[in-house]
Amino acid sequence: MNVPSALFQPFTSDKLTLSNRIVMAPMTRGFSPEGVPGPEVAEYYRRRAAGGVGLIITEGTGVGHPSSVSGASIPLFHGEDSLQGWANVVEAVHEAGGKIMPQLWHVGTARRSGDLPNTEAEPVSPSGVSMAGEATREPLTEDEVKELVQAFAQAAADAQRIGFDGIELHGAHGYLIDQFFWEQTNRRTDKYGGDLIQRTRFAVEVIEACRAAVGPDFPIVLRFSQWKMGNYDARLVETPEQLEQFLKPLIAAGVDIFHCSTRRFWLPEFEGSELNLAGWTQKLSGKPAISVGSVGLEAEFVDRSAENQGTGDAHLEQLNEKMENGEFDLIALGRVLLSDPEWPAKVREGRTSDIIPFTTEVLTTLH
Repeated sequence: MNVPSALFQPFTSDKLTLSNRIVMAPMTRGFSPEGVPGPEVAEYYRRRAAGGVGLIITEGTGVGHPSSVSGASIPLFHGEDSLQGWANVVEAVHEAGGKIMPQLWHVGTARRSGDLPNTEAEPVSPSGVSMAGEATREPLTEDEVKELVQAFAQAAADAQRIGFDGIELHGAHGYLIDQFFWEQTNRRTDKYGGDLIQRTRFAVEVIEACRAAVGPDFPIVLRFSQWKMGNYDARLVETPEQLEQFLKPLIAAGVDIFHCSTRRFWLPEFEGSELNLAGWTQKLSGKPAISVGSVGLEAEFVDRSAENQGTGDAHLEQLNEKMENGEFDLIALGRVLLSDPEWPAKVREGRTSDIIPFTTEVLTTLH
């Protein structure tokens, strides 16, 4: 296989410069007892930077709200101990020559009642309904919404203070920001609900508050998706025109880069075009876009339908072609980096036969 050279071109935007186009995708690991990332977490991220990843986006980290995450070992992004742990991660990554952003996260109604941490904290959601659309509790009040906005802004300010290279806001997969985006979970009749554009208002206020907290030059990435956890057929938009409507207020609020989460990067998003979600987002927004979705995985981890055949090297060649054509600027890698932190270096050097393939066993360790 020819080396996919487009992956290894430097990337420069008005607020971010990277040595190459490879991004480590955020992947929940759950190896931070009491929400504090320790030395093993710092070493985990350092290995990926040393292996040639241009930008690391951390696993989701809970903003300073009682119900932001579900699980005692999910890292937090508030409190002295957790923030010091993240400062150590930043130092390790920078020493290895990498750049890193935290993914700021609130899981919303995905939290389970009575779960750690903060067993008394109940899940929250825009309209008090589950992802299935079933009423479960009272909707957030406007004052509670404002508290959540400020929790994200404080996390952004802390990220800048301890040396991160930007932030990513998690607005995908059915978590809190996405619950405001999606009409099934946002039935509000106030300023945070309504049509597609009105349903972006919570995200807009979060982005604006983060921008005010970090100033004009600190990169803000927004991750969004059509699909939700457990509902891969969910759609925020059905047409490019709707996607453009969705993106405009987010751009105006201050998003610098869009991270467009799809399960298979090679699948087109809308009929009549080969562009995927990142391709359309970059075309319509004029902003850099990160694509993602099963890069480098073998067939056993990818759907076996005819349209999905040809994983591995064939997909790397397809990826290189899309990036050479300028469809999107950056590509995020997930599971292949769990099994082999040196994946970028091996691909760049043409040593693909040396790559350690992904297996589910690596999910149980922090290799």
